Order: sequence, then structure tokens, then C-alpha cells
Amino acid sequence: MDLSKIKTLIDFVGRSNITELTVTEKDVTVRIFRMSPGQEAAAETQQEAGSTISLAQDAGADTPSRREKTYAVKAPVFGVLHRTPAPGEPPFVAIGDEVVEGQTLFIIEAMKVFNAIAAPRAGRITHLTEIDDGEVETGDLLAEIG
Repeated sequence: MDLSKIKTLIDFVGRSNITELTVTEKDVTVRIFRMSPGQEAAAETQQEAGSTISLAQDAGADTPSRREKTYAVKAPVFGVLHRTPAPGEPPFVAIGDEVVEGQTLFIIEAMKVFNAIAAPRAGRITHLTEIDDGEVETGDLLAEIG
């Protein structure tokens, strides 16, 4: 798939109400998605399974009084959530841990692609999901950083 086709698809997603589009042509798959309203559409081109991308979405917490103090890390894609880098290893983070912006918090496995979910900002982990090696939906709350 050539660059002009990919640009056309990105423009289409940017103008429409859809949040995700996947197109396969020959041996190339392009997945275009919008992280949250107001952000630019992004594209991921995949030619072989096992590639890793970093995605994170931040938004205010559910309670208005805490909205200014915490950031919610939500699942950007549907898939199997892994809280550890490999079976038998300690989790990436625990409640109370201090994290830096860009630090890996989770991995979501979707269609044999491992998506590293990174911290959108530095802070202390105040909430973690109980899900480990289970499915999450796009938009599910994974963690809160205070």
C-alpha cells in the first residue's frame, strides 16, 4: 500500500465519526485509530506479527473532585491485558509505585500484536485494574496516576 492511500485513509478517519479503521491490501495491514476526541488520527502499518507499539490515553477521573489530581489510563484497544512482561515475572507496576512519563504499565495483546501501554505522565499509581491475562475492551479503565 502506498503512502498516498494511507494519507487518504488517515484524512477519512480524521473527518469521520469512526475511531478505528483497519484495511488490508496484499501483505500489508494498516490500522488507523483516534485516541480521543480532538487528537489527530494515527496510523500503524504492520507487515509482520509481533511488532510492538506504545499507546496511552489520559482523561480525568470519574469523580469531579479528583479530576484535576488524577489521570485515567484507559485501554486504547481491545485485547488480552498482561500486567507482567512475561509469565512468572513481577508486574510492571503496583499500587503506590512512582512512575515516569513513558514508562510501560501494561501490555495488551491484540491479534498477535503486543501493544505497550505507557504512562501518559509521571506520578504515583493510585488505582490498578484487577484484570490480568484477561480481555479488556477499548476504553476500560486500567489505572489511575495521581
